[in-house]
Amino acid sequence: MKKTLLLTVLIGLATLYGFSQDTKFGVRAGLNISNMDFKPDATFSNKHRNGFMIGFFSELRLAKGVAFAPELQFSSEGGKEESIRIDYIQVPAFFKFKLSDKLHIGAGPQVGIKVHEYEDGFKNFGYSAIGGIEFKISHQLFVDARYTYGLVNVLDDIESFEAINTKIQFGFGYKF
Repeated sequence: MKKTLLLTVLIGLATLYGFSQDTKFGVRAGLNISNMDFKPDATFSNKHRNGFMIGFFSELRLAKGVAFAPELQFSSEGGKEESIRIDYIQVPAFFKFKLSDKLHIGAGPQVGIKVHEYEDGFKNFGYSAIGGIEFKISHQLFVDARYTYGLVNVLDDIESFEAINTKIQFGFGYKF
């Protein structure tokens, strides 16, 4: 399944590149501050997890002031306790809107594939919504901040509890 998703993303990026001369590529890295929101509330100390993310992206200009930026990234998420940590390979489909020459906002969906142990009580796929803001330092360098809110229960076969991932992400990037 992971190979199929990666192949689909790479074909999609190549296709997008063929349709636009205004395509840029780049890398992003940063800090995640993540946690799980439990319903009903967790009966244990549910502290946030500090982790990291790293990945690459392409940015396709769709119209003046509008761009589509699909990404492929590794992201460490979940809670601080070892038993509720989840790492993902994620594919955000980020739509960016230019507010000024240096400031952009964006939003979009995201799908993630769990990359650690199977049959650990967590679903293999996660779906989220993301929103963020980007500040261009130069034509190539930028910093950004994003908020991710899980749309589905990440617990597998536990009917008495639900948990969703939430994350604040601070990143920096370089466009080639």
